[in-house]
Amino acid sequence: MSAEIEMGRITTTPKPDIGLSDTSVQGVAAILSRLLADEHVLYTRLRNYHWNLVGMAFGPLHALFQQQYEALADDIDDIAERIRMLGPAAPGTMTEFLQLATLAEHPGDLPDERGMLRQLVADHEAIIRHLRQDLRACDEQYDDMGTSDFLTGLMEKHEKMAWLLRAHIEERHQG
Repeated sequence: MSAEIEMGRITTTPKPDIGLSDTSVQGVAAILSRLLADEHVLYTRLRNYHWNLVGMAFGPLHALFQQQYEALADDIDDIAERIRMLGPAAPGTMTEFLQLATLAEHPGDLPDERGMLRQLVADHEAIIRHLRQDLRACDEQYDDMGTSDFLTGLMEKHEKMAWLLRAHIEERHQG
């Protein structure tokens, strides 16, 4: 049993007995917490770009950015719930997210549409690179195949999102 503070009183909650050591749970929760923070930074950047986009590609990019931040909102909830399934509390404040995130914020920076696309692709690709390492660590180091599988699905979603964004800035060269 673990004790948690809830609205000024102590409650006792049963510790999950799912075949993972405390060290594994802590390691996986740290991976998921960092991912949750990075997803929040990317979500916020997508919202910012969605709100402040201008130019000839406004219509399709406005819709694409919205599609992506809505998908990320669902993933963010799934990541936090995965942390809770393992037992620890999920980080839930902007301060925590900014401390844990590997993606950097760029306050006041509003690039043109191509710059927005490049930044979003770079963010997705950074998350993908971390996910590749993290899903192996969850499986091989922490013996948590469930989280490894979960991260594989998230990686595939980010690969598709990056591809959709990249398609807007790629140019076809005549050979």
